[in-house]
Amino acid sequence: MIVAEWFVRVLTLYAAIGVAFGTLFVIAGVQRIDPVARNTGLGFRLIIFLGSAALWPALLIRWIRS
Repeated sequence: MIVAEWFVRVLTLYAAIGVAFGTLFVIAGVQRIDPVARNTGLGFRLIIFLGSAALWPALLIRWIRS
C-alpha cells in the first residue's frame, strides 16, 4: 500500500508541474521554440496544452536551449 501511495503522490506532483509548465509554455515558450507558432490563435494553443503538460521535461530542455 505504501508503494501505491507514493506512486500516486509522484504522479500527482508530475501532473501539477505539467499543468503549470503547460500554461507558461503555451503563453510564452512555444514562440521561442517554433517561430511559426508566433501568430497562432487560442485553438492551437489549447490543442498543444495537454501535450506540453504531459511532455514538460523534454519541452523544458528545448525551451532552455533556445
